Amino acid sequence: MGKNRLEAFSDGVLAIILTIMVLELKVPHGDRLDALLPLLPAFLSYVLSFIYIGIYWNNHHHMLHAVKRVSGGALWANLHLLFWLSLLPFVTGWMGENHFAPLPTALYGGVLLMAGTAYWILAHCLVAGDGPESLLARAIGKDRKGALSVVIYAIAMPLAFVQEWFAQTLYVVVALMWLVPDTRIERHLNDAD
Repeated sequence: MGKNRLEAFSDGVLAIILTIMVLELKVPHGDRLDALLPLLPAFLSYVLSFIYIGIYWNNHHHMLHAVKRVSGGALWANLHLLFWLSLLPFVTGWMGENHFAPLPTALYGGVLLMAGTAYWILAHCLVAGDGPESLLARAIGKDRKGALSVVIYAIAMPLAFVQEWFAQTLYVVVALMWLVPDTRIERHLNDAD
C-alpha cells in the first residue's frame, strides 16, 4: 500500500488538532495589557503543545519519506498515534485553565508518554514493513532519544504532584531535545540519493 493517503490523512488530523487548540484560547476581557495576565498559563500551555505537534508533524513527515510502503498494521499504529495527539487540546486546555495544577500537569505528561510510545510503535511497524535493512531501520537505529523522551515523561508525571514547575521543565526539556528535526533520517536519505 502506498504512503500518500496515510500522510495526507495525518496532516489533516494534525491541522485540525492545531485549530482546536487555538480556538480554545479565550479573548481577554478588557483592552489593557494587564487583561492578558490571567490568560498567560493557557497561552504558555498552547505554545508548548503547538511545539509538540510541530515536532511530531516534522518527524512523521521525515519518517514516512524514508519508507516505500505501509502495511495495515502501520495504518492502525498511525491511528493510535493520532488518537493520543488528538487528546492534546483537552489536556492543554485543562492544564492552562488550572494554572499548571498537579493533576492536569501529570495527565498532560501521560498523553505525551502515550504519544511517544505510539510513535515508537508506528516506527517499528514501518520498519517491519520495509525490512530490517531498510533506510528507516538504519536511520532510526536504537532510537535512544525516543526512549529517553518516554523515560523523562514517566519521571515527570509523578513529579507533577511534588512540584508542578519541575514536571513542566522536563516537558520543555524533551521538546527542546526534539525541536531540531531528527537528522538521522535526513542523513540517510541524502546518502541514498
